[in-house]
Amino acid sequence: MQNIIHTTDDSRPKVYIETYGCQMNVNDSEVILSILQDEGYSLTEDIDQADLILANTCSIRDNAEQRIWGRLDQFRLQKRRRSGVVIGIVGCMAERLKDKLLDGHEVDIVAGPDAYRNLPEMLKALTPDNPQIDVLLSHEETYADISPVRMDKKGVSAFISIMRGCNNVCSYCVVPYTRGAERSRDPESILREARELHEAGYKEVTLLGQNVDSYDWKAEDGRSVNFPQLLEKVALVSPQMRVRFSTSHPKDISDEVIYTMAKYENICKHIHLPVQSGSSIMLEKMRRKYNREWYLERVAKIRSVIPDCGITTDVIAGFCGETQQDHLDTLTLMEEVVFDSAFMFAYSERPGTLASKKYPDDIPYETKTARLNEIITLQGRMSLKSNEKEIGKTLKVLVEGPSKKNHEELCGRASNNKMCVFPSRGEKAGDYCEVIVDSVTSATLICSRKD
Repeated sequence: MQNIIHTTDDSRPKVYIETYGCQMNVNDSEVILSILQDEGYSLTEDIDQADLILANTCSIRDNAEQRIWGRLDQFRLQKRRRSGVVIGIVGCMAERLKDKLLDGHEVDIVAGPDAYRNLPEMLKALTPDNPQIDVLLSHEETYADISPVRMDKKGVSAFISIMRGCNNVCSYCVVPYTRGAERSRDPESILREARELHEAGYKEVTLLGQNVDSYDWKAEDGRSVNFPQLLEKVALVSPQMRVRFSTSHPKDISDEVIYTMAKYENICKHIHLPVQSGSSIMLEKMRRKYNREWYLERVAKIRSVIPDCGITTDVIAGFCGETQQDHLDTLTLMEEVVFDSAFMFAYSERPGTLASKKYPDDIPYETKTARLNEIITLQGRMSLKSNEKEIGKTLKVLVEGPSKKNHEELCGRASNNKMCVFPSRGEKAGDYCEVIVDSVTSATLICSRKD
C-alpha cells in the first residue's frame, strides 16, 4: 500500500522539504521523504522545528536558482539559531553546481537527482568538518521499488514518474546535464504504483517524464512496452481513475498515442506540447528536431482525432539570434493554434549548454522583455478565445476543493485541463460533478450545476 506521511513526532528527527521547479521535482521530494521516513524521520511543515532542511532545486532558468540562493540565507539563520541543524541542497542545482555549494560552509549535504538512496548514509557520515556530496549520475536508477510518500493533503491527484533523464540535448536546456540519460522504468512497478493510488482513493494520476513519448522499456527476454501501450495499461487499472501525462515532445508524439487517448474516456483529453518558437530557423538552432510545419501537422492530427483536446505549450522569447521575423513567426503560430494556455519565458542562458558554448546571448534584455510581453498579451487573447468555445458545453469536473475567491463555490479541472468554478452542493475534493459552462475569463470557466 501507499506510504503515509509520518507527521511531526517529538521522538523522531524532523525533516522540512522545500520543492522548486517542475512536477518531476515534486515527485522526487515524495521519493526523498519515503527514503527518510524509513530512516526514522518525520515530516514537518515548520522550518523552526526542523533538524534537517532540504531544498529540492531547479536549474532550468537563472531566476529559479536565484530564488534558492535567497532561501539559503534563511536556512543559515536556522543553523545559527539552533545547534545541529543540517542543510541539504538536492536536485538539479546540486547536480549543476556540485561542490561550489559547499564553498560557504553553510550547506552540509549536496545530492544530485540519482543520489537520493544514499541520503541516509550521507547523513550518518556527516560531521562539521566533513560535508557530504554525491552527484554521480546513473544509467539505471529509476527508484522503481520506492513507493513515494504523497505530500498533497487532498489525496486526489498524484504523480507517477515513468522515466528519468533526457536524450534530446536541446541547445538551451540544462536537463540532460543535471538528470542524465533517458531510462525507462519497469512498467509493472508503474502499474503497481497506480493500483496502490487507486486503492488509497486517488482519482487522478499524472505520468511524468522529460519526454514521455520516448518511454521504451525493454526486458532481457525481448519483451518491450512503448508509451501508448503503457498509457493503455494504466488507463485499464480503473475506469474511475483519470490518467494524465506530461511532457510530450512534438517530434515524438505518435498517432498511436493520440488514438489511445481517444479510445479511453478516463485518459484526459489534454496534451502539453511545448513549441518553444514558431520559427523553423530558431527551432533548428534550438535543436528541437522538428520545424513549424511538423508542429502544425501534429496539432491538426490531434484535433482531427480528438476535436475538444486541450493543447498547452511552452514559449521562449529572445533566443540567440532571434530576429523580429522569427518573433512574428511565433505570434502567428500562436494565433493559428489558439493554445489554451502557455508557460512563457524570456531566454535565460544556462552555463554548460550547447547554446552557451555555440551562440552568443545577443538579444538585448529590453527586446526580450518587449517580445515576451507581446507573447503574454497575445496568449491572454488566445486563452479567452479558446475558453469561449466551451460556453454552453456540459463538462465532467474533478473537484479539487473550495474556490479561493468564494468558499461557497468549488473549483476543479475538466478533462481538457481547464479550470472550472461552480456552486457547491456539499461535494468534497475527489468527487466528480457535471457542470454547464455559462461564461468565461481567460483563465477560468464560470459554470452552473447540471440539474
